[in-house]
Amino acid sequence: MTKKKNGTFEWVKSILGALVIAFIIRSFFFTPIVVDGESMNPTLQDKDRMVVTKIGEPKRFDIVVFHAPDGRDYIKRVIGLPGDSIEYKNDVLYINGKAYNEPYLEKYKKRLNDGTLTYSFTLKETAVGSDTVPKDSLFVMGDNRRRSNDSRDIGAIPMEKVIGTTNVVYYPIKEIKIVNN
Repeated sequence: MTKKKNGTFEWVKSILGALVIAFIIRSFFFTPIVVDGESMNPTLQDKDRMVVTKIGEPKRFDIVVFHAPDGRDYIKRVIGLPGDSIEYKNDVLYINGKAYNEPYLEKYKKRLNDGTLTYSFTLKETAVGSDTVPKDSLFVMGDNRRRSNDSRDIGAIPMEKVIGTTNVVYYPIKEIKIVNN
């Protein structure tokens, strides 16, 4: 009888230990997310499942997940960092006056039949409303610029609202990939 109790107790300890470790990993290091919508097309597809890394600070062109003002979690690309001046002119991104190439948009731009992917604007003309990205904030945009609710509409994203960065799609199985910036 004692051996059976010890065996059961060991199983319970093992299961509880595994649950605690899983909780810690999910809370502080990694968490799964499901892409909802087409705002990151063609880079990411609706219903893609990804791993979010909660370690480190987001860098320019990283894909981030954050808590949006409407209470949902959004997934977008970091375009501007704190202190950056952002402008789009004739479908070209300018950061602090310097033109930047966005290779992740090239395929999408080639498929366009009419106009530009990203309309021209300055940071001041967006919901951010200032000349530079505010301190401790990010300016983010979806890769599907024509169908994305992003910093142009909702303003700069405070760093404390950022859950983490992501670049690993693990589902659907045939679409497993690491997304390059």
